[in-house]
Amino acid sequence: MGWTLTYPDLWALANHTLEDIRSSPTQMLAHLAAGIGIALVIVSAFVRTMIPLRWLAVGSNIGLLVYGALHPQPITMLIAATLLPINIYRAIEMTRLTRRVNRAEAAGNMAGLWLRPYMKAKRFRAGHVLFRKGDRADRMYLLVQGEMELADIGMKLEAGRIFGEIALFSPNKIRTHTVRCVTACTVLMISYGTVKQLYYQNPAFGFHLIELLAGRLSNDVERAERRLRETDNKPAG
Repeated sequence: MGWTLTYPDLWALANHTLEDIRSSPTQMLAHLAAGIGIALVIVSAFVRTMIPLRWLAVGSNIGLLVYGALHPQPITMLIAATLLPINIYRAIEMTRLTRRVNRAEAAGNMAGLWLRPYMKAKRFRAGHVLFRKGDRADRMYLLVQGEMELADIGMKLEAGRIFGEIALFSPNKIRTHTVRCVTACTVLMISYGTVKQLYYQNPAFGFHLIELLAGRLSNDVERAERRLRETDNKPAG
């Protein structure tokens, strides 16, 4: 037959806990820390953005860590001690990303300042084809050094240019151009999975990425319209 707590048992347990708290400043501090930690967990359930959520988790971990150490509760202390450095690291990482995005917006830098820390560098020799028209898109690129071209239309890509992002976010994820190295090049690459993770974790990053895509699409439309006008203005014959 199982053991269950009755209302008198719960009442006695609550009174015993209150007596422990009143009789010892250490226990008072422990339960206060636990109360703060639990309250922060409850508050975090109503938070929609990642940075406040991470810092609330840090505060909750600290409160439960203090409680586990003073009460003592080894399992509670171990869990809080394990989660605390993870949440601190993630909170700092997201805060730094937000600052980079803000600096990039202030400087008008739509490229490397906010993405470079998450990208991997690779060098290519002249003549190397990075990807071809019709290939599956799984990465976005930043040209750091050298010169590339959209080989199928003869358009040059100069250093500091992000490219490959439109196909990455298109419904079919198919490359619309072939990119070839005109000279030896250094390229930074970031995977679709990393971009997606950053997008969901940081709203400021998401808005900045949308601005980049919208600006590139707008430029493509303007270029197409200009070519159409030039074709219409050519003399017949």
